Amino acid sequence: MLSTTALITGLLAALTQASPVLQRRDGAVGGVLICSDPNGQGVCQYNVYELEKCYNLPQGLVNNAATFAPDDAPFYCYPYLTECGGICTSPTGCTFGAVSYDYENKYNLTKIGWNEYITSFECHLNQTQTASP
Repeated sequence: MLSTTALITGLLAALTQASPVLQRRDGAVGGVLICSDPNGQGVCQYNVYELEKCYNLPQGLVNNAATFAPDDAPFYCYPYLTECGGICTSPTGCTFGAVSYDYENKYNLTKIGWNEYITSFECHLNQTQTASP
């Protein structure tokens, strides 16, 4: 019986590493899937991040993130070249722009060459502005 339990535990651990299970807490905004390979493959991490706060990518994904996919929720993220609090010295800026659920290359940043550059990111809630009278 013990060997069957150990086998099942080992299989579940292997499946979890091969294909991350994505569960979003009800109502939580800020979930982002980050993976080393395109299409949510390779080494992956999924977390719900606090908005308006900078996060450095975890070891193994720094300058190695081909998937950067925010959840289908009203928020967007800015991937950065520098660590949180770092000084941007790039003449073209330190981000390629906002990434939301609707961004076409979120599952394959190799298409724009940014899979080798993301070091940190920050997410923000979508806001609509009304015109002043």
